[in-house]
Amino acid sequence: MDDQANFDINEALKLYFNDPKTIPTPEADSELVDCESDPDSLTLPLINSVLDPIVDSIAGNADGITRSTSFDTLQLLLKTSSLLPTHALSKIFDLVVSGLSAEADAVLQDLESDEQDVLQHHKQILEMYGFLLHWAISVVEVRAAEKPTAAAPTRKGPKGSKSKSSAKDGNWDSTGQIQVAMEAMCKVMKLRLNRIFATTSERDTFVNLFTRSVYLIMESEARIKTTATRMFCFKVLCVAVKHHGHAFGAQTSIVQNLTYFEHLSEPMAEFLHILSEQYDYPQLSGEIMRELTNKEFNPNDTKGPKSISIFLTKLSELEPRLVIKEMGLLAKFLDSEAYTLRCAVIEVCGNLVADLSKQEERTENYKVQINAFFDTLEQRFLDTNPYCRCRAMQVYMKLCDLEQKFPKRRQAVTELAVQSLQDKSSNVRRNAVKLIGKLVSTHPFSVMHGGQLSHKEWLSRLEVVENELTALKPPPQSPGLAQTADGQAKVDSDLLDDATQIDAASFEKPMTEEEKAAALRKAQEDAATSEAMGKLQLTKKYYAEALRFIESVHEASEIVCQLLSARNKSEVIEAMDFFVVIDAYKVETARIGIRRMLRLIWTKGNSDEGKGVQSHLIDCYKGLFFDAPESFNGNDAANFIARNMISLTFGASPAELTSLEQLLSTMVKAGHVSELVINKLWQVYGVQKDISAAQRRGAIIVLGMIALADPEIVVKETETMLRIGLGQYGRSDLLLAKFTCIALKRMIPAAKKAQEKSASTGISKMTNDNAVLARLASLMLVSTDSQDWFGMAEQAIAAIYVLSNHPDVLCSEVLRQKTRLVFQQTHKAPSLSRAASPETMDNSQDLKQTAEEAMEPQEGTRQKPSVALSQLLFAVGHIAIKQIVHLELCEMDFKRRKQEQEKSKPPIDASLRKSMGQAPSRKKKSAAEDVEGQPEKQMEEEKDELDMIGGTTEDDFTEAIVHIRERELLYGPNSLLANFGPLVAEICANNTAYQDQNLQAAATLCLAKLMCVSGEYCERNLPLLITILERSDDPIVRSNAVIALGDMAVCFNHLIDENTDFLYRRLNDRDGSVKRTCLMTLTFLILAGQVKVKGQLGEMAKCLEDEDKKIADLARMFFTELSTKDNAVYNHFVDMFSLLSSEKELDEDALKRILKFLCGFIEKDKHAKNLSEKLAARLARCETETQWNHTAYALGLLQHKNGSANSSVNEEIGKVLAGGFRVVQGVQAEAQG
Repeated sequence: MDDQANFDINEALKLYFNDPKTIPTPEADSELVDCESDPDSLTLPLINSVLDPIVDSIAGNADGITRSTSFDTLQLLLKTSSLLPTHALSKIFDLVVSGLSAEADAVLQDLESDEQDVLQHHKQILEMYGFLLHWAISVVEVRAAEKPTAAAPTRKGPKGSKSKSSAKDGNWDSTGQIQVAMEAMCKVMKLRLNRIFATTSERDTFVNLFTRSVYLIMESEARIKTTATRMFCFKVLCVAVKHHGHAFGAQTSIVQNLTYFEHLSEPMAEFLHILSEQYDYPQLSGEIMRELTNKEFNPNDTKGPKSISIFLTKLSELEPRLVIKEMGLLAKFLDSEAYTLRCAVIEVCGNLVADLSKQEERTENYKVQINAFFDTLEQRFLDTNPYCRCRAMQVYMKLCDLEQKFPKRRQAVTELAVQSLQDKSSNVRRNAVKLIGKLVSTHPFSVMHGGQLSHKEWLSRLEVVENELTALKPPPQSPGLAQTADGQAKVDSDLLDDATQIDAASFEKPMTEEEKAAALRKAQEDAATSEAMGKLQLTKKYYAEALRFIESVHEASEIVCQLLSARNKSEVIEAMDFFVVIDAYKVETARIGIRRMLRLIWTKGNSDEGKGVQSHLIDCYKGLFFDAPESFNGNDAANFIARNMISLTFGASPAELTSLEQLLSTMVKAGHVSELVINKLWQVYGVQKDISAAQRRGAIIVLGMIALADPEIVVKETETMLRIGLGQYGRSDLLLAKFTCIALKRMIPAAKKAQEKSASTGISKMTNDNAVLARLASLMLVSTDSQDWFGMAEQAIAAIYVLSNHPDVLCSEVLRQKTRLVFQQTHKAPSLSRAASPETMDNSQDLKQTAEEAMEPQEGTRQKPSVALSQLLFAVGHIAIKQIVHLELCEMDFKRRKQEQEKSKPPIDASLRKSMGQAPSRKKKSAAEDVEGQPEKQMEEEKDELDMIGGTTEDDFTEAIVHIRERELLYGPNSLLANFGPLVAEICANNTAYQDQNLQAAATLCLAKLMCVSGEYCERNLPLLITILERSDDPIVRSNAVIALGDMAVCFNHLIDENTDFLYRRLNDRDGSVKRTCLMTLTFLILAGQVKVKGQLGEMAKCLEDEDKKIADLARMFFTELSTKDNAVYNHFVDMFSLLSSEKELDEDALKRILKFLCGFIEKDKHAKNLSEKLAARLARCETETQWNHTAYALGLLQHKNGSANSSVNEEIGKVLAGGFRVVQGVQAEAQG
């Protein structure tokens, strides 16, 4: 036995942990020893020649490892493992594993005998194999970790032994061999090692060879992701803990692993679960949790707390019964500065609640624990860290899916979630919206009446139950109730003893059978009544809880409506989903949010977020209104969708209709509206019988909207619109006529307005004898006192200017007829006595004759003179504005044609010349003499010059247009509008003579529009308009005047620039609508650079604290936009501060909020320094303590923005502020002395 290796496990481990290369291998193969100095000579054939005899030796008997030559050779190969090819390394690994497995089998046989010498021999062999396996696994793991870095160079240059070895690494997957090795470890540890190892320390040393290897394998994230490998690791550790006293070592290793290896968090929890469930060893979990709670973390360490939080969360999912025992200790983490640990406790509480809810036994301890966990979750809604607040909500969302609903707790968390909707963190608000939506979709009130949450229905149910309860209660005079001394209050007779009687027993009479039967019946009735009352009481409580929940949802929906305007797009998307959810449960406030969602169609789509909001909005509306139930056939589905589309228009504001128009046109382009649905809409609109006016209007509104995407939709149904909207139905319902006019405008796409011939979509401009234009003109002459006429007339005029190729001619005739009707309505002229309407006339009649007869009023209709004059003035003003637009379009058309001619310069086609020359020839001389005809005539002449000479310049044409606008429209000798200028001014100036409020409003509007036409007329009547702005009692008149001044600031800036103070004054108007209009107008003018700001921004800053939230929001938006333009807030800050601090009516708290908001835009240090110096200089000039306090507060807001370079400035200001207002008074006194 001289050849036996002398192996001491403790000495070997000592050398190994110090440096494996220091382990002596004196008996190793001499050829390998020579290779230590010459690594290139270590080739695969050489290694195989050395290994093969050892393999043969161990294959015959595992004792072969004890030969010193074999053992030292293997140790030497492992020492040079970095130079070994993977094939050789794999061979060594298999050799050691197979030898260990064979030795385990041999030990199992010899354990039956009681020979100590044999067992001692086996002890050494096991230690030698265990040591070599530990070393081999370490080498394999090092090689596996190097694989990603070593594989890359091999593709570039395969030369050299190292590169070849690395290349082979890429083809060697050691996972299978690692699993076989751990299976061998399990086989060894299942032996009765206490009989082989005499002392516990020897056994622990040997077992640790295996466990250390397992922990090393687990450090590799790739290894632990493989389920089989992970299970083998757990099996080795479980056997070591259960049978070989490895619990403390495992505890230490697991805590260390959780600290340094984040990927082991969940696997360690899974290991403890298996240890507890399959090996009945739950003690280790408790010990580890106790150690973790005593662990202190560095404030800068984020990795450790995060890993531990994941571990605790996973463990609470797998082993809630173990974790609940240690909750008293884990609660310490709620006071930890690491928010991840607080998040872990939150999730643990949720998992424990989920586990407790599944238990069948409901003891008193169960209630205590449930309440404690819920209390913890509710407290975390107010955690200082937003991630913890979010986690609490996410946990509650999971709890909502439990079978047990916890109704009392649900109401409490609903109220907390509603509060969280106003959290400063966007992420918290988003999760709060999701939580409330989840609470609604899983609500517990679907047992009795289905799942709907209509407040009205539940309230009516509660009232019914209360009435039933009242009916069952005994009346006040019934037996069993007594009165107190004052005779008012009622006392329950059960509280009172019987009256004192003398020998009461002697007077008692036995009850007869009838009396006994009556008493029995009464007792049964009382019992039934009592049972019924008990049920009703419970039902009443159920209804009351449902109503309380619904009211909380109503409150939440109001706040979520505001979140639809949030900057965070994911928050907006969650808000949309919320309204879709509550609409499914018939919550009344859902429709408000769904309407508010419409404005999101304008979200800028230049980013993925913006496009995501638009597409999500379309998906929401598609699901709400365009997806019919699957049980519907095609016709029923079309009816369903058409009804829904029409319903969207009911009660919609103009802003909502504009957004709906954009949405529907987008959906039509995307193919979400079928041809059948469009046909259904036309059927609703064109049906020849009396139906709901709102439904018919809604149909044409929707058709006009979708015609934006496809004009052919309305072009094909022109006859229907003539018959309905411009016929008898339109005359009786002017709103229907108004929306029909809007739909008619869509026949020519807006982008093609200026072209005489449009593209394939749409039609060409019409001649004035067209039936459509004739009907439009006739609508203007309808005799009615309805206020709806003005909206209809506005759209009719707009339609004429869109559709007609000579709108000025037709509008001139309309004005003549309207004027004649107004000023001659008291005289029945023969020419005005006809009452024929266009729709009843023979189609064969001349269209021009039809138009003239349509301009006659209907027989028997009389208007108030003031209403007729108001309508005339409205038409005059609107036609004047439209004529300006028409001139601009003519100018654009001329320039376009000029550019095209210069590019191509083709010979002018005769047919084109003829078509261009026909327009003037069709015009009457009388119409041409009108001012509306004058510019059109000039346009045609310019076209002729363009065709014949081509020499007119763009500047000449522009000057001609300006001349027409300034001198011809309102001052031309043949101008029709010139007759109305003085009339309008006269009416506006003499409001005592013309007292009708509507007439004054129409006259002011007309005056404002005429002032936008001519600078001369504007200058002459500007004082009158300003006087009206200042003195009018009608808020509508003042609002119109504000808008007019804004338009004039764009048209005639030199006139308005000196009068902007009158605009700013309206910011203090007593009417909120005027104030809002003024703020919007000034916002546009200032941001567009149309007016110069002269220190009046302080007035706009006051609006930040306006009672009207819309005004305050507008002001915030204004200053946010202004801050992006050349330091505008900084430049005007001192002026704004002066105005605000001198404002006596402004509350001090409001002033501070305004200053804080404005200082938020002072971002540059140099700006903050300059403002600080300017404000500091004011301190000595403050006359009152209030002024001094305001200045000091502003300085406090600005000081923190100054950097270290400005510390001296801060110190000086600090000294002045520290002295207080008394010092200032002293300085002033000295100066006066």
